Amino acid sequence: MNASTKEDAARPAFGAVLVDHMAVAAYGTGAWAPFEIRPTEAIPMHPGAHVLHYASSCFEGFKAYRGPDGQVNVFRMDRHIERLRQSARALALPVPGTEQLDQMIRALIDRTRRSVPDAPGALYLRPLLFGTMAAIGGAATPPTEALLIVIASPVWDYFEGGAKPLRIFVDDQHQRTAPHLGEVKAGANYAAAIGQTVIARQQHGADQVLFCPQGQVQETGAANFVLLRDRHLLTRSLDSTFLHGVTRDSLLTIARDEGYRVEERNFDVAEMLAWVSTGEAALAGTAAVLAGVGTLIHGEEEHRVGDGAVGPITQNLRSQLVDIQQGRVEDRFGWLTPV
Repeated sequence: MNASTKEDAARPAFGAVLVDHMAVAAYGTGAWAPFEIRPTEAIPMHPGAHVLHYASSCFEGFKAYRGPDGQVNVFRMDRHIERLRQSARALALPVPGTEQLDQMIRALIDRTRRSVPDAPGALYLRPLLFGTMAAIGGAATPPTEALLIVIASPVWDYFEGGAKPLRIFVDDQHQRTAPHLGEVKAGANYAAAIGQTVIARQQHGADQVLFCPQGQVQETGAANFVLLRDRHLLTRSLDSTFLHGVTRDSLLTIARDEGYRVEERNFDVAEMLAWVSTGEAALAGTAAVLAGVGTLIHGEEEHRVGDGAVGPITQNLRSQLVDIQQGRVEDRFGWLTPV
């Protein structure tokens, strides 16, 4: 085992370790109270809390990076803040203000700045909003009390074992979530995908499930899906059925800037399988960044993606995105917020 492998093995699993403080704000009587920075610890929860019965919860996930000069920058913080606010509106939760979220995130990073790892690590930031109103008869009533918490975790690779070609099970029988809520980053959406992911892992050794209801390619349980070949990128066009990923948007922006033909449209499983015989496939998301797919499993048949390795186009686009995130090249799109 070489030094790099030993170092990777010593790192905690993605999200397993939290920093020692968190930012907390409570909503009640029609207003948000000032936030506090508190030690990271268990929070009291009434057994009748709205979130425990009716899943009134949404969250965000994004990263702060320490650049070569030591400066800590948050990647596309404004987009993630706005998406959390959109999710809150969709779930009829109290909507936190943009300035409030900005201040909470900055205050937490400042308090735990020493926990931001050097590259290739990052500090993963997780704002979490949920209904706390104690009323088990509130199935049709939005919560009038809520809690907003920002926690953080030093992270490295999302998939166990680091960068390797992924095995993806193609599920054309199930939907990841309710079609009108797919673009909401709700905890319930992720819960809905866990069962199918566990089955695919047990039966096929899959890392993730690509949901393709009625044979139309959509997204995996935790990331958007893209196809790549010969300066050509194909991904599903945005609609309400799946999450509008910030990493997806960043990837498409870089590809267009590099002269790629970028297509956003619906496509089916048959077209996808034909594409990957000579092309590439990848998952795009904050946690995974851009992770190459080596095998697609459809039914009982395995389809190798290209030569089965992480493809050169995937590697190139990932490197360009990571270089911007980690401050190694010019931030030509204005995506970094110094904190």
